[in-house]
Amino acid sequence: MHVVRQMTAPAVRFVKQHRDPLTVQTVRSAAAATLAYVIAVRLSPEAAPLTAPLTALLVVQVTLYSTLTTGLRRVNSVVTGVVLAILFSLLVGLTWWSLGLLILAALVTGHLVRAGEFVPEVAISAMLVLGVTTHGDTAWARIVETLIGAFVGMGFNLLLAPPVWVEEAGESIEELARRVRQLMLRIGEEAAGRPPAARAAARLHEARRLDHDISEVDADLRQAEESLRLNPRVREGLLHRVVLRTGLDTLEICTVVLRVLARTLTDLAKEREPERLFSEETGQAFEQLLAEIADAVVSFAVLVTTSVSANAESAEERLASQLRQAAGTRDRLAELLYEEARRDPKRWQLLGALLTEVNRILDEMDTEHRTRRLFEELDRHSREQRERLPRLTRMRDRLSGLPARFRRDRDGKPAGRG
Repeated sequence: MHVVRQMTAPAVRFVKQHRDPLTVQTVRSAAAATLAYVIAVRLSPEAAPLTAPLTALLVVQVTLYSTLTTGLRRVNSVVTGVVLAILFSLLVGLTWWSLGLLILAALVTGHLVRAGEFVPEVAISAMLVLGVTTHGDTAWARIVETLIGAFVGMGFNLLLAPPVWVEEAGESIEELARRVRQLMLRIGEEAAGRPPAARAAARLHEARRLDHDISEVDADLRQAEESLRLNPRVREGLLHRVVLRTGLDTLEICTVVLRVLARTLTDLAKEREPERLFSEETGQAFEQLLAEIADAVVSFAVLVTTSVSANAESAEERLASQLRQAAGTRDRLAELLYEEARRDPKRWQLLGALLTEVNRILDEMDTEHRTRRLFEELDRHSREQRERLPRLTRMRDRLSGLPARFRRDRDGKPAGRG
């Protein structure tokens, strides 16, 4: 057994390292196209039914939700293009002017059938099929192949549920939190000394670059949210989506406040250069506070990405303890900043802004604030679903066997009350 593990270890590492949407999409698309071709060879009169794998490639998606939501529109666009190509092949065949007319007709028809973002695929499908459909007696076989490819593409993810990308999204969120932590530590360390204005401006530039990091994490999170929807592997998918989304929103707010904090320090450094930003005692307290907040940011990210109840409870206790410690340091820093503002009244606005920004970060990560935000988001999602699908909601409530006093009507009011 040990020898087998050693032999398979490289393959396992390769799979873990390459388990990303692009790799999964490539493997699943190739498998779906191959299966569609195998089925089409048996059912289609054509010797080389390439339209079936072509349709499967266009239909299959990396998540079940995207397959169901975009698959129908893809099928609509592909079938429309194939039908147009068949009609053109029966009437005129492939010439330079018929190709141009086909593209024009396909684009116009794509808008008429409401293909949406897949309008170009109507023309693409029509051109590809026209190129391989030159005889009228075999043209209609392309419709059979198209339906085979569409069925395989839609059914591939229905029968073989795609992976859930929550772990990858969680890793992205935690990596973002670690980058925020490192920047906070550098800002606190430099603010405790005599940072030149140029160095403070460089930290401000780093804080601005976090916006790009957030957009990348947001893309990973959208992928995870889609993988949770309608996936038979997942229970309480809505709760997972809301926890991750609200967690990223909180980190985004913290990065915005950190950017404002860096801007305030830059302005303060320009005014006080070449003097120290703070007195030695105030600088040490400010550095300690940012270090404690930085640790709390990472703990918060671990909390929102932890799915096991026991681990989540431990992470929440650790976060609460760190926030209490940071609040104590914040109070001590407030007293020191007040004394500095009394000695230098001209800069009381900048000093007060620093305290306000620190308070905002602590408030965003507060456990009570997070719990309240989770309930608000869950209630909003439930209300939107109730308004969008009132009959389905009532049927689900009846099947769940909930007492009438716990069910809500379509207006969101408890049932049985006036």
